[in-house]
Amino acid sequence: MHLLRCSYGFPHDVPWRSCQWAAGHDETVEVNQRALIDKVLARYSGEFTVFRELLQNSDDAGARSVEIHFETEAYLNRQKPSDNHSDGPAEREELPNLKTAVVHQWTFKNNGIKFRDEDWNRLKKIAEGNPDEEKIGAFGVGFYSLFSVTEEPWVASGGRWMNFYWKGGKDQLYARRGALTASEDKTEDPWTTFQMTLREPGPIPAAFDFTRFLVSSITFMAHLSEVSVFFDDKRLVRLSKDGGVAKDVPMLRGLKSTSPERTMTVRSIQSAPLHIEAEVVRWVYTVGSEKPATISIPESARVVSHRTSKFFSSLFSGLGGASTPQRVATPVLPPPKEEIDLLEAHTSGVVLSIFSAHVDVRLDRKMTAELLRSTKKNPPSKLRYELIYTGKDEYDASVKEEQKAAYATGSVFQGLRADLEGAGSARVFIGHSTGQTTGIGGHMATRFIPTVERESIDLVDRNVAVWNKELLYVGGFLARSAYELELAAIKKMWDGASATQGPGGLPDDEIQAWLQGRALHALKFFTFHPSTPSSVVSDLMRDAFFVCAPGQFPIISSEGVMNANLVHIPGPEFSGFLKRLPVIPENIVNGAENMITTLRARGMIKDITFVDVLRELRSRPLTEEETVACLKWWVGVAKQGNNPSLPQGRSQLLDAIIVTITGPTERIMKLSDVQTYLNLRSGGAIIPTDGPLPGSLLPSNISRFFDPDVLTSTFPWKPLTVVDWLGYVTDSAVASANAEFDITLSASWAERVLSVLARGWPSMSKAAQEDVVRILKPKSCVPTSAGLKLPDQAYFSSVNLFRDLPIVTMPSGAMVKGALEKVLQSLGVRKHVELQIVFDRMIKTGDWTIFDLVKYLVSVQSTLAAQELERLKHTSAFPKEDTGEKQSPAANGRKIQRYKAMDLYEPVDIFRELGLPVIDWGTDNRWKPSSDEAKFLFSMGLRRAPPLADLLRIASSNNTTVQKKALDFFLDNYTSKYSDYDPVNFHDVAFVPALRGSEKVLARPLEVYSSPDWAALGFAVVDPQLREGSAIKLKLSGHPPTARLVTLLERSPPENEGVARQWFEVLSGRVPEFTPAELRKLSETPFVPTRSMGDKSVLRRLPPKQCYFSGVGGAELHSKFFVFVDFGARANAFLAACGTKQEPSVEEIAQILLTDPRQFYEHANGRESYLFELRNLAVNRRLLTQGTIIRMKRSNILLGSRRVKKSGGKASSEGDEEDWDYQDDLLQPNRVVIADDTNSYQLFGDRIFCAPQEDILEEFYLFLGSPRLSALVREDYRPTAEIPTSKAGAEVRHLVLERLPLFLHEHSQSRTKVSFGWLNEEKNFIVKVFGKLLVTKSLQHVDARYSEGQEASAVAKRDGKGPIELWLAGNTQVDMYEVATSLCRHLFESPKVNDALLFMTILSTDLKALKRRGYNVDRILRQQKAERDAAEKVVRETRTLALASDTQKTAQGTSTKAPPAIAPISASERAPSPPAANTGLEELLKRPTSAIQDIRRFGRNLLSRNGDASSPQARPTSPSNEGTLQPLGGPSRGHLRPPETGPAVTPLSSIANNVDKAIKACGPEGQNLIKNREQMQIVKESLDEGYCDVSGRSGDLQYVGSMGGVKVYAAQDIQNPQTLIERKHDMLARFLHVLLPLVTLYKLPQQSLHIFIDDQGPLIAFNRGGSLFMNLRFFEAWHDQDVQRGDFSKAYISWYFTFAHEIAHNIVHPHNSEHEFHFSAICEQHLVALGQLLARP
Repeated sequence: MHLLRCSYGFPHDVPWRSCQWAAGHDETVEVNQRALIDKVLARYSGEFTVFRELLQNSDDAGARSVEIHFETEAYLNRQKPSDNHSDGPAEREELPNLKTAVVHQWTFKNNGIKFRDEDWNRLKKIAEGNPDEEKIGAFGVGFYSLFSVTEEPWVASGGRWMNFYWKGGKDQLYARRGALTASEDKTEDPWTTFQMTLREPGPIPAAFDFTRFLVSSITFMAHLSEVSVFFDDKRLVRLSKDGGVAKDVPMLRGLKSTSPERTMTVRSIQSAPLHIEAEVVRWVYTVGSEKPATISIPESARVVSHRTSKFFSSLFSGLGGASTPQRVATPVLPPPKEEIDLLEAHTSGVVLSIFSAHVDVRLDRKMTAELLRSTKKNPPSKLRYELIYTGKDEYDASVKEEQKAAYATGSVFQGLRADLEGAGSARVFIGHSTGQTTGIGGHMATRFIPTVERESIDLVDRNVAVWNKELLYVGGFLARSAYELELAAIKKMWDGASATQGPGGLPDDEIQAWLQGRALHALKFFTFHPSTPSSVVSDLMRDAFFVCAPGQFPIISSEGVMNANLVHIPGPEFSGFLKRLPVIPENIVNGAENMITTLRARGMIKDITFVDVLRELRSRPLTEEETVACLKWWVGVAKQGNNPSLPQGRSQLLDAIIVTITGPTERIMKLSDVQTYLNLRSGGAIIPTDGPLPGSLLPSNISRFFDPDVLTSTFPWKPLTVVDWLGYVTDSAVASANAEFDITLSASWAERVLSVLARGWPSMSKAAQEDVVRILKPKSCVPTSAGLKLPDQAYFSSVNLFRDLPIVTMPSGAMVKGALEKVLQSLGVRKHVELQIVFDRMIKTGDWTIFDLVKYLVSVQSTLAAQELERLKHTSAFPKEDTGEKQSPAANGRKIQRYKAMDLYEPVDIFRELGLPVIDWGTDNRWKPSSDEAKFLFSMGLRRAPPLADLLRIASSNNTTVQKKALDFFLDNYTSKYSDYDPVNFHDVAFVPALRGSEKVLARPLEVYSSPDWAALGFAVVDPQLREGSAIKLKLSGHPPTARLVTLLERSPPENEGVARQWFEVLSGRVPEFTPAELRKLSETPFVPTRSMGDKSVLRRLPPKQCYFSGVGGAELHSKFFVFVDFGARANAFLAACGTKQEPSVEEIAQILLTDPRQFYEHANGRESYLFELRNLAVNRRLLTQGTIIRMKRSNILLGSRRVKKSGGKASSEGDEEDWDYQDDLLQPNRVVIADDTNSYQLFGDRIFCAPQEDILEEFYLFLGSPRLSALVREDYRPTAEIPTSKAGAEVRHLVLERLPLFLHEHSQSRTKVSFGWLNEEKNFIVKVFGKLLVTKSLQHVDARYSEGQEASAVAKRDGKGPIELWLAGNTQVDMYEVATSLCRHLFESPKVNDALLFMTILSTDLKALKRRGYNVDRILRQQKAERDAAEKVVRETRTLALASDTQKTAQGTSTKAPPAIAPISASERAPSPPAANTGLEELLKRPTSAIQDIRRFGRNLLSRNGDASSPQARPTSPSNEGTLQPLGGPSRGHLRPPETGPAVTPLSSIANNVDKAIKACGPEGQNLIKNREQMQIVKESLDEGYCDVSGRSGDLQYVGSMGGVKVYAAQDIQNPQTLIERKHDMLARFLHVLLPLVTLYKLPQQSLHIFIDDQGPLIAFNRGGSLFMNLRFFEAWHDQDVQRGDFSKAYISWYFTFAHEIAHNIVHPHNSEHEFHFSAICEQHLVALGQLLARP
């Protein structure tokens, strides 16, 4: 136990762990050193790794020189002491191929500080780096890179050596050390030597690539300045570097020199030259890689290789690597054609500029500690950050040298040249080159903390990443400083060169090109490309590059070096007119595209804006060429879109442009003054430019470069039209300036102006021509024979009527014809003599007749001006015809009265007959309406028809002859002359022949109607003798307007019923024309003649809304309160539209009832009719208004019944029903009690008034406020002494718990207050037995209080939430009804009488009898059998007391165990499956199960139509629901409940009596429109929600007719319901053949059967107040095809159950177990009759 406690009890107890430590023992942790070194070397994936580490170690040791030896086996053998060595001259040795020659040993030497003891000790330790903060080495694993090529590296330094080896060939590494043997000269070897005997001999690294690697490696070495490479004893390469004197570079103002975390600050910057020289033998060049064809870096070289191989295999088995990105595949060179000295040395060099930033480092203690932990050394307090910058000249020189190189491999310094194209050759150096690129054009070196393999910068470790990111900021700062210095130098040279060109001058083109090229080089050098492998490096440096100097960035522009925010991106569209705006040169934009894009993205450089344009335009005037370019740019801007700011911008542009106009006299012009331009493509071409022109005209030297349409649409200018030019030259100020150009003084200038007008006249618009006329008409501008005249004073040469007229004559002698003639004619030059002159000279002489005058006017009418013709129309020059009057005034000696032509009519007979004035045409001249003279007179206004008003005035005269001729003329000429006739305009003219009664009259058009029906209502109708079609032409209305009809009914209602019938029939056809407002008004207008209810001889008029149609259900009673009328079907349709109803509404009946309930009761002739009305109110209570409901709750309207003892009856309350009479009374709802407690009703039924025991009425009474009897009665219990030894308590408890699940399973309509599981516990359900139980029941109702005491056999009580106690009386037999009643009060919130009856039946009935009645008792029987078997088994196996005790426990556990929630039953135990759809009734009768159960199953199966596609909502039934006990409170279906008959078993006679009552309750439906009510009883297909659902229809049903005495209704969704019976005639007949035999079978009144059809929905049937409705749609889907084939059986069975279900609703309103009980009883009672029906042939 103690050990267990130590192991598990105190796992985190420190003292406990200490005690365990003391009891333990030590063991070593073994490290597989070979595997460890393998894993370390796995991170070294780059090329030349061994030499990279050794070079770095040499620089850390302060070495100045390094030698690298690649030694062959032969060479090594020669170095061994031997007696065979010859001292003679050596023969010429043939040099091997460096690519294939195999070497066996690498030797690396440096002359740095010799190894100290601590160095020797650290050499043996893996991962213990150099603690010196000034040294690069940090991780202590660099030396172990030697193990990648050798198994046993050997090191010698300072006279001592150390050799590493694997002892015994195993995985443990050992080191042996000793002292070197002293040399003969006693001098100490200055070299530290590393010898590496190769594990796998092979070729040397690619010699040329290796040389480039060494060149880049020594660039940033602090001490190392010379490196030599040997192959055996021959030197291949010698590299040396020499740094120049460093110069301090001034720190530029505005640059932020402190890093973001403020850990690093740049103290100063220096610039120093660096010269590197290389001596390389030809032998190396012969095996090198060919140089690229161009200076651009090939794409293949940009990819960093990450080759991995097996550890301790040769690192150089492949030559691809990441340290020399320029390297490409080395081709095999062809053999030399001639002898070449491969040992000839070629010397080359390179000069670089190195910018060095001296940085102060300030770290807090935490950061210092973290970096110490990561790197094993303290971070430096000062460091240098170096950048190689290759200037433009140096870069170009290196490119030229590369191109002139004698070898195809190119220069060994290629890796140091600036990477301007972003190829990735510029690297980050951490002592030596890493795999990380900088992203810019130059290498960088500083104290970055690398990853262990030293290939990249560590940006993963949180603290190391902070250090490295701060350094990257310094790198960006240094790059920006270098860029600023370079641009400052360029600016200085630019400004110096500009000064030589004078003020405002620029350097010459050659200097500009050179300086721009240098600036381009700097931009490309410092363009940040994505760095690899980590792009974060270039991103952070780029951010620092720009962030360190916010708001400024120098860049080259067309005006020199300027801040970027003053420089713009050039645009070709601006180059023509923006000459001094600083823009970036095109070669810079194209050459440094990435940098320009970055600057634009950062908002540091912008495009040229409109403000920039305005700034330059306002600074200087433009030439004409520049103006053209500027305007073309604006045209392009305008074409880009409809920008709302364009108008404002255009105004600013035009205000800013000032143009220098060249010509004979140079002048300045503002474009904002321009208004017009010359359109040389149209009218502007004919305007003479040598004459006066407007000052607002755009010069033609500018406008000729533009499309005129573009000028008009883009600028606020318009073409200078001939009219505009004419207005300008005729202006008095312009004309007075030069008489040569005055049109009223110079006839030649007038001729030239008229010629211009003549050329442009054909293309001028009418408005322009009118403007020309307006300008010239008042000016004496027409040259004539009498001088310059006004146009209307001049005549054409064709006018020769008088000789003294001024004739048009041009100074040049030109003919007046064509366009010129038209111009002059438009100006008013005359082609005829003025009419007044003609009248004065000819007509007054009396020589001309009217015919002669008209004939002359016709001959000259083409020359008459419009004004003359108009004046002629208003001249009284024409006489009218007068019998006996002569035309010539000279003949009679008196003056003839003359009229205007428009006042006279043409001389035809019809106008003479109508008495109208006609023109006097004379007797010698025949009038021809088609002659030119007649047409001329018609144009002067001579009338060809009288005006409509005059004609209708004549038609309304008393002269019948003239009146008829006028009306005939109107009708004959209606289409051609009077189609605009509108009777409204002549509403006061009586000209229409009409009949008013039998009298012929002339009536006004709005008072006459074409339909003769309106004569009966006293309206005037059109005369039938009027010719056909006249009413249409006269536009007579067919019917009076509804407003007149409303007025008629208001003021002159019909006198009697006969007249009313005639009126209403006519009005019924006009119902759709009445507005809703008019119909509402008519509904309240008293115009319906009715007879008084008391005295039929008295006629009174009522509004339609107060009348109802007779002939509907309930009219006998309602006629005593309401007025019923019937004027026939057509007349009734009009009254229905006016508000007359088919029957009184529920609200109206309620109002009558509330007026005098007792009178209503008397008129109802007793109880049944009154209850019928109450049922109607109950069913439709939702239609009652809230105010009516409140009144009903306060009125004596509810019928209550109280028991009264008959004379001679028993005095006890327990007497039979025959001993009681019932007293009815009308009371307020709160005085009527719902008798929901049968026992209490037996006690107090003679003292209270109770509601009728019908579900519908009881719910209605409750709704109005009637209390329940159970709520009014209080019970007090008084038991005698308890009998603890009685067994009855245990037996009853066992019985209750056994049968309770059955009851709860049947009772699904409400939830229980306690669960069965709770009740099943011993402490929650206690049964006690007492000697005697006395119960006192007290009733407190209204103002009375009653008490009755009686003995009881069982009562149940519960205090608060405590246990339920059932008390039993030991002196009498336990009444299970009292047990059930008492327990139901504690099981349910509102128990019902039927609940107690059902529970009593289950408690008191034998299980087998229950099973026969359809209850699922198999589970109980199986449980009882299991209990018996278990008890017998226990008795047989053992007789011991312990086993007996166990048996008792088992029995107790079994008796109290709750049934399972859902007990799966095997197939053999389940109840029989529901019958298939084709199962016959005979098969049902043979089943051994309950008939009720099978009927229920069979009916449901038929209704569900499982799997039938024609069923809209067919669902499969679940057979498990019939054979499995459902969980408490779960769904239940088909459970039976007996009716309320008291505590005894319901007699079959009572059940049969209820069935008979239900059948007799069926009756006809009296309404034609069935409103939607939620209380309708509906049979739905889905059985998942019960047999049917009480949810109501979604719409109303409309009566459409009857067939075979059965009414048919249609839903609202049925189209064309009027033809429904005709369309469905045959199907309806077949449906009736099925339904009518079932009506006979149930002995139903045939009038109670109704058929309806809808288009969709789940309704099969419903019961509405005893009227049964069956859905034709389901018969069509399910049975019609079978019936057509003569098979009626399925249809009979299905609709048999449907009838039974709906009849049961006459007894029980809601769907519950009681409804299903009665449904089953109805089915059982008529089952034999169904069998007989099915047996019929």
